[in-house]
Amino acid sequence: MNTMVRLFNSPNKDLWLTGIRCVSSRALASYPLLKEKAYVNGSWVDAESGKTFQVTNPLDGKVLASVPDMDREDIAAALEAASEAFKTWQYTTAKERSNLLRDWYNLCVHHGEDLAKLLTAEQGKPLYEARGEIGYGNSYLEWFSEEARRINGEVAASPTKTKEMLFIRQPIGVAAMITPWNFPNAMITRKVGAAMAAGCTCVLKPAEDTPLSALALGELADQAGIPRGVFNIVTCSRENTSEVGKVLSESPLVAGLSFTGSTQVGKILYQQSASTVKRLGLELGGNAAFIVFDSADLDLAVSGCMASKFRNAGQTCIATNRVLVQESIHDVFVDKLKNAIEQQLVLGDGFTEGVSQGPLINKSQYNKVCSMVESAINSGARVVTGGGPSPVSPLHYLPTILTEVTDKMALFQDEIFGPVISIKKFKTEQEALDIANNCRTGLASYFYSNDLKQCWRVGKRLETGMVGINEGLISAAEAAFGGIKESGFGREGSSHGIDDYTNIKYLCFGNL
Repeated sequence: MNTMVRLFNSPNKDLWLTGIRCVSSRALASYPLLKEKAYVNGSWVDAESGKTFQVTNPLDGKVLASVPDMDREDIAAALEAASEAFKTWQYTTAKERSNLLRDWYNLCVHHGEDLAKLLTAEQGKPLYEARGEIGYGNSYLEWFSEEARRINGEVAASPTKTKEMLFIRQPIGVAAMITPWNFPNAMITRKVGAAMAAGCTCVLKPAEDTPLSALALGELADQAGIPRGVFNIVTCSRENTSEVGKVLSESPLVAGLSFTGSTQVGKILYQQSASTVKRLGLELGGNAAFIVFDSADLDLAVSGCMASKFRNAGQTCIATNRVLVQESIHDVFVDKLKNAIEQQLVLGDGFTEGVSQGPLINKSQYNKVCSMVESAINSGARVVTGGGPSPVSPLHYLPTILTEVTDKMALFQDEIFGPVISIKKFKTEQEALDIANNCRTGLASYFYSNDLKQCWRVGKRLETGMVGINEGLISAAEAAFGGIKESGFGREGSSHGIDDYTNIKYLCFGNL
């Protein structure tokens, strides 16, 4: 780091350090929607064993709550409740389901600030980002409340005069969901909203780092009048997570499993689900390339890179990971990006006004980022800015730019899930495509160009499920979110979000 910027260490003390501006921690007084029990069959319950685990604030490690540490027996009870509820829920009308989802949405909007504060407390992202996530999460409940009434069938042209052929859509049954900690509200609403709209009942296992946002959604679903057993939330510690995942994967009561998380865990769930031939939706890891061609508007490209990389401290599955810059504009782009980081990013407590980057979620993730950056530097990468831990908190990491990165470095091959940008030069369009597509995963990619022909060519040839063209923020309830290759399959959001939760039944009327 070669610039001096001010670091605010406490309200009454400041000092000068080399790095990014930082703001200190501040506690939140109360959380009106905080629940410390799981939600099963319309009731708030403890684990049968009585065991609990603690949920902590990643900024300072303070305990926010203790929630049930559920095991195999508890999960079985939740699945039984969902299975029983499905017997009647599947026959509700689309309008009834739409109205209930709309009521749930309205309550989430009304309690948006409470949901956002709870999210920041357990996940660490800045409050303005948490508010954005709540709005984003709410949009899925709104969208699927409307899509519930648009689950249409078809009438096919019959090959004979005596038959009529119809295709109808029916809910698959009990849907299990395992959701991640990086978006603990929105990853739930886009799964549960789609499933409930289709007529499925749900058993949700939220991430052990962030169960409180899920339980808050459960409280509001209860207030909205969602019938007993339709939406169930089971919580468990990291130690019990693999067992719970195995139960959800192998249970014959579960018709479909939706998982958002790492490719490694997704492959395990894929194997475990084979015994019952479940319907699967897997949104797994990514390693997004961000390509800047020499015709690009560089200020626009820098803005898009900042948005796609540093949201949630880089802890997003579609975050920019590998930045490829055409050699003629490389140095200018790097300088502009460095200036943007140093002027725009403020590290600190997410509840402090002006903070734009919170801590990483836990020590394991923090250690991974430290290790990958250190390995790259030792292998020849050059630090432009950042490159190490921040003094703000034990889990803050400085926003980092590394250049002279090679394909063989771990942070170029694998998703880093932190505030680190790796930059590599390229000469030609084909070289950029070869580098970008030389990847096991294929979730999202981005590129900037003012050449319309190039936009069409590159957009079609990038091997990812989603492509941002002169745009760094691509998520929306109306968009079909999902990947290819080892990033999984299935789509969430859009009209296709319902697909994983319905079966197509063919009805043949004969002898007419």
